[in-house]
Formats: sequence, structure tokens, C-alpha cells
Amino acid sequence: MWGLGVLVHLVAVVHRSSLGVAGLDAARRFHLGSCALSAFPVVQVVACAGLQIPAGAAVARFGAKRVLSLGLLLLTAGQLGFGCAHGYLPALAARAVLGCGDAMTFVGVLRLGARRLPVRRGPLTAQSTALFGMAGSLVSTLLLSRLLGSAGWTATFTGTALAGAAVLVLVLLLPRDHPAALAPAPPERGPRDRGPGSDSDRDRVRGRLSAAWREPGTRLGTWVHFTAQFPAMVFLLLWGLPFLVQEEGLSQAAAGELLTVVVLSTVLLGLVYGQVVARHHGARLPLALGTVAATATVWAAVLARSGPAPLWLLVLLCAVLGGCGPASMIGFDLARPANPPERFGTAFGVVTMGGFTASVTALLAIGALLDATGGDYRVALCSVFVLQAAGLTQILRLRRAAARRERERVPVSRVHAVHTATARA
Repeated sequence: MWGLGVLVHLVAVVHRSSLGVAGLDAARRFHLGSCALSAFPVVQVVACAGLQIPAGAAVARFGAKRVLSLGLLLLTAGQLGFGCAHGYLPALAARAVLGCGDAMTFVGVLRLGARRLPVRRGPLTAQSTALFGMAGSLVSTLLLSRLLGSAGWTATFTGTALAGAAVLVLVLLLPRDHPAALAPAPPERGPRDRGPGSDSDRDRVRGRLSAAWREPGTRLGTWVHFTAQFPAMVFLLLWGLPFLVQEEGLSQAAAGELLTVVVLSTVLLGLVYGQVVARHHGARLPLALGTVAATATVWAAVLARSGPAPLWLLVLLCAVLGGCGPASMIGFDLARPANPPERFGTAFGVVTMGGFTASVTALLAIGALLDATGGDYRVALCSVFVLQAAGLTQILRLRRAAARRERERVPVSRVHAVHTATARA
């Protein structure tokens, strides 16, 4: 069952990242400028972000199988609608539907792993799910980019939608998402707990959000996620391939291969970053800040050139961008010791919103600047530095307060023991 859940997550990543290799084709198909084109990933990301907390609540109430089935249904409908759409608004609606389905997959897979596998394998389950999910990005960058050139727009997107429908059939045919012996007992309810939509439930959610945000560690983790994640997201979701083709003069196939470098680098650096952070508690912020500095430096080196950059520099850029995702995960490690276990889900949701906010802002800003400057990528992509500077300012402002608060909440010996145990696991 967990393997099937991982397959669902892989399909979701294929659908999510398919626009990254189809940006130029989408602009031609729908006759779009840069700003209108950027709306596709924006509505997708906003829909996915907005449903993170409701999706978690739905998994807890209805079970992973039902939520994964609904997620696959929405993913298939969104991908099929996008492939068959001939107008801008229907295509935009299709990406929003796809984003809704995407929101339901990862949390559902984690629920399957928690119910089917021993508790001690929880961290490995989460890491393995994310790692296998990256294979979906490889499918997009290696396979879909070539299919678009040979099979065409409609056949490519319809084919991937049908693959999602086939996985949906498998999910529906298999049994419940956890054995009957592990079925959770119904939660005890007080006299004021009238159901999921009751006032007391809403008050608890608001209270947890407020308490999580008051913690400096949560805010620091949010800004780390904000600052580190978005350059790679922007590059992979939309603007990487058009920049490499239109500005750097590469073929669409070569540009797709460079996007693959980002994905492979993310996998490799994710393994390294995870071990370093687990073994060396004090390496969290230096590693995150070092990644942001390296990203900004290589970006500046590429954008400062008057002509196309040499291939080795573009490969270096893609390799450095691969560190953005692993560095952004450090935000969760900063928020975890700042909150009690019952507030982890809320705190992690707040941290996640940091990266989503930065990605949406950057996608829109780059599109607007491209339209305003007549397609000058070097000017438009400089907006990355503005967002990085804003995030770095907040990180430097909050780091001491967060460290002080963490020392008050969690003794150093306990932190070291926890991270050592995580590293051994």
C-alpha cells in the first residue's frame, strides 16, 4: 500500500512539473505574454498551498485511500483539461484543479506509511517518499520535453492524464489504507465539540496558529524556507527552460537536460544536508545561509555576462540550484524545537507557506518585468536578489532570539541526543 502511495506521489510530481518543460509551447498555444504565462504556476501553487491544512484534516477523518483517490481524480481531470484546452481561462482553471489534487497526495502517502510501517521507520518513510517523488521531475524533464516535440501538446498531456487514471484504478481496487487492527478509535468529544466545523475546532486552530507564530523559531524557519526554496521552484516550474532557450541560445532538448541536473543535484545534496544537520546541530543556519549566498553568487555571474554564458557555468548554476530544496527543509528543523509535538503540524504548515509565498511573488514579478522590458530576462531575473535580500534581513534579525528561545525550551544535551539518534536512524 505504501508503494502504491509513492506511485501516486510520483504521478503528482509529473503533473506538477510538466509545465516546467512546456512553458514555451504554452505561450505559443494560448498566445500569451510573460505575465499571463506566469499565472499558470501561480494558481497551481496557490491552490496547493491553500489546501494543505484541509487535506491533512481530511486524511485524519476519511482515511488516506479516499483522499488519495480524490487527489488522483483531480490531478487527472486537471491534466486532461489542460491538454485539451484551447482557451486561456479553461487552461488556467485546469491548473487550479491540478493544484488541488497535488495538495492531497504527499500527506496521504505519509498517512499510509504511518499506518502500514513501524513507527521507527517514520523519518525514512518520509525521506524515501520525497526521494521517489523526484523521479517524477526526471520523467518531466527527460520524457515529456521530447514527447512535446514529437507527439504534440494534446497527446502528451492526455497520455500523462491517462497514466494517472490507471493509478487511480489501482488505488480503488486495493483494500483499506490500514489494517483493521490498526484502525484509530473515534476521538473523544467534549460537550462543545460538535464536529469538524464547530466553533471550538476553529478556536483551537486559531490558537495553535497564533502560538506557533509567536515562537521566534517558527518565524525564523518560515523565513529560511522563504529565502532558500524559491529560486529552484521558479526555475523548475516555469522560467528555467525559457531562459535557457531564449536567452542562452540552447535547444529545448539541451535545456531539458540542464533541468535534469537540478533534480539530480537536489537528490544528492538532500542526502548530504540531511546527514550534516542531523549530526551537527549548529550547522543549520550556516548551511542555509551558505546555500543562499552560493545561489546568489552564481546567478549574478550568469546574469552579469553580456552574452550567453558558457555551458560549464550553466551546469554549475543548475547544480547550485539543486541545494535550494534541501536548504529550505532546514526551516522545519528550526521550527521543530520551538514548538511542542501537538503543534508540529501547524508550525510546519506556517513554514511551508514561506516558500509558497516567495515562489508566487517571484513567478509574478518575473513575468511582469519580462512584459515591461520586452523580454529582458537579465533584468527580470534580478528580482530574485530582491526577495533573497528581504529574506536574509529577517533571518539575521531573528536568529539570536530563536537561539535564545530554543536554549530555554530544549537543553543542549537533549538537542544533541535527538539529532544523534536521527542521524543513526
